[in-house]
Amino acid sequence: MRFSYAESMCDPSHYAPLARAAEDSGWHGFVVPDSVCYPEVSDSRYPYTKDGNREFLADKPFLDPFALIAALGAVTARLRFTTFVLKLPIRDPVLVAKSACSVAVMNGGRLGLGVGLSPWPEDFAVTGTEWATRGPRCDEMIEIVRGLGRGEFFAYDGKHYHLPSIRLNPVPAQPIPILIGGHAEPALRRAARLGDGWMHAGGDRDSLVRALDRLHVLRREHGRDREPFEVHAIALDAYTPDGVRRLEDLGVTEVIVGFRNSYERDTQTLTHKLDALRAYADRVIAKS
Repeated sequence: MRFSYAESMCDPSHYAPLARAAEDSGWHGFVVPDSVCYPEVSDSRYPYTKDGNREFLADKPFLDPFALIAALGAVTARLRFTTFVLKLPIRDPVLVAKSACSVAVMNGGRLGLGVGLSPWPEDFAVTGTEWATRGPRCDEMIEIVRGLGRGEFFAYDGKHYHLPSIRLNPVPAQPIPILIGGHAEPALRRAARLGDGWMHAGGDRDSLVRALDRLHVLRREHGRDREPFEVHAIALDAYTPDGVRRLEDLGVTEVIVGFRNSYERDTQTLTHKLDALRAYADRVIAKS
């Protein structure tokens, strides 16, 4: 089992010392969220709060994930950074591939590219991208990012994207893992068909088990059930050694662990956060 530390929407000055401390105390990874902007007027509902309210995001500091990962990679040597998750279809696939490859080269391949769809039409409107085709375009973008990441000449002729034969240089020595976020059936199908893994965004144990069972069926349908596949999960079981073992038995390969509700205002000091991640490392990581 691997362990990823989750901290976001906090004072940007907290990130570097937290990353260094996580690495020093035995954590394996650090997850980084993505949000581009906050609209002044919107009637969109947020899918991960009970009432659909997203006002908790109004004044939260969000850094560009590639910029943040590059900065944290410069002050660490082992920790892997995974976007959780990058809103892929509001971006250009060639520029995503260039950014991801550049970051992975500079930090020695310590990048996982977690990708998904944005739940908000406003993200698409302000970036000049199409909302209605976001799913099919995401599929094509994954193929393009992976193809360009090989470092060879690559051309693409899809329904939504058409690329002449081009090559990116440099690219990392090893392929960047592409992990798919989302609980809906299309996301699970995307993970089974195209992903190197799946990122679970939380929920009860039963919903996690159902998703993992469905992924197993879908991966078998695509002939990929014997290929390596990462499963990153948020679960209450992750907070005890026995619970970690139960998650491992389910097929979870990495737990995502945080110590505050990111939907609320951050009132924790940096010292408090450092103490919490170190205590978890002693209590759980060292015994798992």
